[in-house]
Amino acid sequence: MNREELQRRAKAIENSGLKRVLVPLDFTGPTTARIDTREVQVFSSNDYLGLAWNPDVRNAWRGGGCGSSRLVTGSRSAHKTLESNLEDLFGQPALVFSSGYQANLAVLTTLFQAGDTVCSDELNHASLIDGLRLSKSTKTIQPHGSDPPKENDFRGLVTEGLFSMDGDTLSLRAWSDAGWLVVDEAHAVGAIGPGGKGVAAEQGVHPQVLIGTFGKAYGSAGAFVIGPEELKELMISTARSFVYTTALAEPAVHAAIEGLKQATSERRERLADRTLRFRCGLADLGLPTRGQHHIVPVLTRERTMQTAQRLAEHGVFVPGIRAPTVPSGEERLRFSMSAEHTDDQIDQALELLDQCT
Repeated sequence: MNREELQRRAKAIENSGLKRVLVPLDFTGPTTARIDTREVQVFSSNDYLGLAWNPDVRNAWRGGGCGSSRLVTGSRSAHKTLESNLEDLFGQPALVFSSGYQANLAVLTTLFQAGDTVCSDELNHASLIDGLRLSKSTKTIQPHGSDPPKENDFRGLVTEGLFSMDGDTLSLRAWSDAGWLVVDEAHAVGAIGPGGKGVAAEQGVHPQVLIGTFGKAYGSAGAFVIGPEELKELMISTARSFVYTTALAEPAVHAAIEGLKQATSERRERLADRTLRFRCGLADLGLPTRGQHHIVPVLTRERTMQTAQRLAEHGVFVPGIRAPTVPSGEERLRFSMSAEHTDDQIDQALELLDQCT
């Protein structure tokens, strides 16, 4: 593909109204930022517990880059400590990755192969979709929220704990006998469930494999996989997204260690309280939404991008989500609640939504 063809493709995206742009957002606190010289309240961050601005987490950033894969330059003591702490929390072996995307690719290409049939929820994240494609398994798309067929030859089910766009959950208990149960708890760990262990733990379900991230509720960066020892050994030896990438940098590892300590039940309770206040306000305004947790989609459909722009101009920054990320006609404002949102910030957002929608 030559440069002219790249230009034609870029122009076609722009003409279709689907061009994505990077907004320069300079954070001034866990829920505040500056766009140029304009102050805004931020409802877009996945920093659910506000730990990215917690002094203990921020002061834990020390050390340097690892230079290469842990298999090449050696595994640092900080990685071992972090994995040990995760194993104490979740009760199974843990392996740390540089990102949630890489963790999902590693899990799915290790567990599944050509000839396997794997059930995947229709609203799964792109990293889960890509991981199944790379595994060369046969993917069966399961209608979102439905129970498994009574007769199936599934090798396993791949799903999210808390879905990143609708903010809802599945009844995982119905899938507990469907072979490998793989649950991406990226948006739930730290924020939901006993000990912050996610949606599965909240439902009393024990998935064979759990994927979590440090870059959301834990206030750092990177990700982890919880699963049987054999899976961990195989990923270390064969998972390309572990073997052939630089290890998670030491500053992020130390911050993740501290983030695990700071993700307390008190913070989770405050997040639930902030979420309830906002959801009750939306109900009072008659605005349609979905889910029941701290990801709160407000369905604004064809008015989404204009509404997001008007909100930003008046001091509330929230992303507009449109096709192809969500189906056409399902466009929404995606609010991410934080334990650090104040009553005034929530009430301001509700007042502006009433004016702009």
